[in-house]
Amino acid sequence: MSPSAALKVAVVGPTHPYKGGVAAHTTSLAHELAEAGHDVTLVSWSHLYPSKLYPGEQAVPGGAPDVEPFPRTVRALSWARPDTWVRTGRRLRGFDVVVVVHVIPAVVPAHLALLRAAGVGRRSVQRTTRHPGPRTVVIAHNVLPHETHPGDRELMRQFLERVDSVLVHSDAQARLAYELGAPRVSVTDLPPHLPGGAPVDRVEHDGPPRLLAIGMVRDYKGVDLLMEALADVPGPTLTVAGEMWGSSGERVKELAQDPRLRDRVEVHGGYVPADRLAPLFASHDVLTLTYRSATASQNALLGQQHGLPVLASDVGTFGGQVRDGVDGILVPPGDKAALVAALQRLAEPGVADQLRAQVRPPDLSGPWARYVGTIEALAAVETATEPDDDDVADVPTGAAAVAGHLRHRISNTVRAVVAASRPEVELSRGDLPDWVRASDVLADGQDADDAKALARSLGLPRCSDGIAAWAALGALAAIVRVRDDGRRSAVIVDESGSRSPLSRWARAIGFAPVELELTGHRSSVEVLDVDTASLDVIVRLHPGGCDADDIDEAMSQASWALKSGGLLCVTLPIGHPGAEGALGPADVRAVLARSHDFGFVLVGDLDGDITGRMRSASDTSTRTDAAYGLLRLTLRRR
Repeated sequence: MSPSAALKVAVVGPTHPYKGGVAAHTTSLAHELAEAGHDVTLVSWSHLYPSKLYPGEQAVPGGAPDVEPFPRTVRALSWARPDTWVRTGRRLRGFDVVVVVHVIPAVVPAHLALLRAAGVGRRSVQRTTRHPGPRTVVIAHNVLPHETHPGDRELMRQFLERVDSVLVHSDAQARLAYELGAPRVSVTDLPPHLPGGAPVDRVEHDGPPRLLAIGMVRDYKGVDLLMEALADVPGPTLTVAGEMWGSSGERVKELAQDPRLRDRVEVHGGYVPADRLAPLFASHDVLTLTYRSATASQNALLGQQHGLPVLASDVGTFGGQVRDGVDGILVPPGDKAALVAALQRLAEPGVADQLRAQVRPPDLSGPWARYVGTIEALAAVETATEPDDDDVADVPTGAAAVAGHLRHRISNTVRAVVAASRPEVELSRGDLPDWVRASDVLADGQDADDAKALARSLGLPRCSDGIAAWAALGALAAIVRVRDDGRRSAVIVDESGSRSPLSRWARAIGFAPVELELTGHRSSVEVLDVDTASLDVIVRLHPGGCDADDIDEAMSQASWALKSGGLLCVTLPIGHPGAEGALGPADVRAVLARSHDFGFVLVGDLDGDITGRMRSASDTSTRTDAAYGLLRLTLRRR
């Protein structure tokens, strides 16, 4: 980013000497924003939580930082001095954006006082050119704490209703933020901020696998459940290294005295400083993260950085970080029987070594680039009053303003374009034959040729790719049949890319679709940062369709953005078992089952002959052109 485009940013949150992942993340964020060209000040605390809220030691023992401290750090805030909240807030009035790192609701009063003093009031109070006030971006590591207290929800509601945008690290947290009144929520992966430095040489041994549970012992982390399961599985050993928190810590110490575990479990209470992490990982074989619940965590990535496979519960972000049966094992949360089975598997000779051989070190730079880009997009939303429709051409362009510009285009331009347009092609429901179905399988090359011929006969713009024509024609039919109000006013976002004819065809019959090329972003919902229930149709079709790895993310994002009755239309490759990114009939059934959880119902029917054609399309012995194996799914938001 050029100096003229740089932002003056205040990051408000804990940093060294406070310990833990949030302090490390806050410090790393300040470094990354500064490296991106922004003018950054890290505003932190001289006195953070009272002991009743945090009974452990708050500071890093010995004074050594977990990550490199940020040079421009001001420790101006004190829990016991509300005057510091107001005084610090006043000093932030000249900043472009204030990034508030949120951890627990108890700190909300301090954050509200600081933001009010900085000139950030209720969202209903419009900023003016003379007194713009800083933008506010809240990074919510946990919208609500794992162990909630009376009043937490109301505190968070008051907080989130008064800020501009919220950044969370999982879809579940996004839903919660919206429920509590957040005006705009973006979801992006928690980037790695890994303490401990580079891995060291492993300490090899020939005995049973050595398990490691690291970090603060709290009830939601499930260390006690792991130990109960381990008592039923002879062989593996366990080291528990971390602060013992209240009754959860006492329970772990009690279980360690069980005769079945006494010689196999070591409990090392106390904070593990960064310089001890690498040797600790090197002397173990498997990292355990058997959480009962979770939002986002980097602990799986930390283990992988040091070459360890991970035994984790399928909660929070662990399901996306651990490849079950490849570089770790995933189990349902709170399921002791599943943990026993997983431990028995690890106890088999060579299994832990096989999993370790597949461990890949995490990408340490790409996630940070996306994370900083998300914050830049949130900070770029116009701070003055919204322009009139006539001012659309004056909306600023450039990387930092793309998200705001496209949002403006959706909300203020589509209706005007539709009202002024005249369709090039007259197309009604009756013009589309019954064989053009919303959900279907392309298992025969003749079907692609027929679709291309029908599009040509209807007068739609030319498309030389028969497969793309087949994909787009079914989606267009679904839009006309389900979401057309007669005025072609449906708001359509097309993620398919320029090679798909869908947007050209939709424009030809009178719609005004918004086209988006997905370059490294998971979905248009994140790029546009659209409001909840604001879109009528989202399409993602061949050749830019979904695959087995991103269909769940597409459904999750669309479930928030689509209105009730809105359509998600995607294509998915059908292939033989083991084909990268492809699905078989059983996989499709699983996708449809998960779509119900996201609030969708299938438009059409995949029973009968379609199931047979799916099997044919995924059978390489009956065809030679892999492109014929294509599934089009149209899902309607309930």
